[in-house]
Amino acid sequence: MSNTEKTTFQIPTQQELEQLSELHKAMGDYSRMRILWILMGQELCVSDLAKQMNITESAVSHQLRELRITRLVQSHKVGKNVFYSLLDEHIQWVLEETYAHISER
Repeated sequence: MSNTEKTTFQIPTQQELEQLSELHKAMGDYSRMRILWILMGQELCVSDLAKQMNITESAVSHQLRELRITRLVQSHKVGKNVFYSLLDEHIQWVLEETYAHISER
């Protein structure tokens, strides 16, 4: 690799590192990770997520709140239902890449 091809790596700022830590904490919970993987396939409302996960709607809502705070999911309202989906394609990429990493043998 020539000098012109090299990229400069910079350590993130303190604020950015704190944001990264919060993101990883949010993804470090089993229920939240499961929600993220389910939402990779389709957007769902709380009641449908609760049914798929076999947990209460209240428990799902609590986990979704954490995921919204860390900007991993987004929501929109249709009638009385609030539907959730991954915030953007970066979230799916992170999930797929980390899964690929743990799947390597």
